[in-house]
Amino acid sequence: MKLLNNLAGLRIISGAIFSVRKYINPISEAKYNGDVAGEKELIVTAAKAWSNKVLKALDIEINVINPENFPQDGPVVYVANHQSYADIFTFLHAVPHQVGFIAKSELNKIPGFNQWIERIRSVFIKRDDVRSSLNTINEGAELVKKGFSLVIFPEGTRSGHHEMAHFKPGALKLATKAQAVVIPVTLEGGYRTFEEKGEIVKGAHIDMVVHEPIDTSILSRQELAELSNRVENTIREGLKMFE
Repeated sequence: MKLLNNLAGLRIISGAIFSVRKYINPISEAKYNGDVAGEKELIVTAAKAWSNKVLKALDIEINVINPENFPQDGPVVYVANHQSYADIFTFLHAVPHQVGFIAKSELNKIPGFNQWIERIRSVFIKRDDVRSSLNTINEGAELVKKGFSLVIFPEGTRSGHHEMAHFKPGALKLATKAQAVVIPVTLEGGYRTFEEKGEIVKGAHIDMVVHEPIDTSILSRQELAELSNRVENTIREGLKMFE
C-alpha cells in the first residue's frame, strides 16, 4: 500500500512539473537578457502553478499566521525549521514574491525536479564539502544582492517530526554577507504529508508562522554574532504554539 500511495503521489508531483514546462524558455530568456523583474514575475507564476497543483491534488491546507510580515517583493532571506519535503511547496504557495532555496546537492539528481529548483534561482550545497559550501554562500549572497530571495533550512536536513534540531554552525553567513533582511519562519505539520508514516498522505494541515523581519544591515557586530541563536529561538518559540 505504501508503494502504491507513493507512486501515485510522485505521479502528481511529476505531472505538476510537466504542466509548467511552458515557463522554462521565457524564464531562461529573461535571465539571459538581465531582466530581473521579468524573471522574478515569471518564476512566481510558474512556482504557484506548480505548488498549487500539488497541494490541491494532495488536499493539503496551508494556514499562514502573520502574513503581513511578508514583503510584497524581495530580496529577503527566509530562515525556517525543516520538517518535510512539503516545506518547499508551502513556501512556493504562500510567499507572494519569487523565492528560491539553498538545497542539498542530492536533490540535483532528481530528474525534472532539479531543473525547476534551479530555474527558480536556487543554489545547491554539498554539506560535507567545506570549499563547496563556501562557494554556495558566495553564490547565494550574490543572488540576494541582485534582488532574488532565498530560503535557508539551517538544521541541514528534514526532522521528520515536530521537534527541531539545532542550527548548523555558520548557517546564516549567506544572509549576513549579503546584509539581507532575514525573516524567521516556523513550519508545523508538514511531516504528516510523508515523513511520519513513510508514505504520501492526503489531507494534511500545515501551519506557517511568519515572524517579524530582521534587517541585518543595521545590526552591530555583537548582534550579528548573536543572530543565529536569536533566529533559532524565535522559530522554537513559534513551535510552542502547537504543543
